[in-house]
Amino acid sequence: METTLHDRIDASLKQAMRDRDSQRLATLRLISAAIKDQEIAARAKDGETAVTDDDILAILGKMTKQRHESVRAYEEGGRIDLAEREQAEIAIISEFLPRQLSDEEVEAAITQAITDTGAKSIRDMGKIMGALKAKYAGQMDFGAVGPRIKDRLV
Repeated sequence: METTLHDRIDASLKQAMRDRDSQRLATLRLISAAIKDQEIAARAKDGETAVTDDDILAILGKMTKQRHESVRAYEEGGRIDLAEREQAEIAIISEFLPRQLSDEEVEAAITQAITDTGAKSIRDMGKIMGALKAKYAGQMDFGAVGPRIKDRLV
């Protein structure tokens, strides 16, 4: 049986407890809480409680993005100690994310998505983003990909 991302996170949480690694444990508990929140929201919406690996990747991506923003704010405010703590959390969260695509790989993925969807104008941007998110969830920063797509379609 294949291990799910949720199982890997739970196993890491238990190991962090055994190792008494408080920083890692705190971060893994935040991840688990975010997943639990997603399960509760899903149950309230349609009665389904299963959170897929794609859902978890989206949660982890969002958590990473939030921490990058916090690092920037802390560094601007001169709070290097807090910025370092956020960086440590990013490193722990990143362990569960797939490898990030290089700039060249992102460009190739955009080109392929434009070809696959037959996109001709900016109105087709949603199709392209949908195709990229389906295939590359957690592997690229979709906020940065949007402007690149716009540049190609204008």
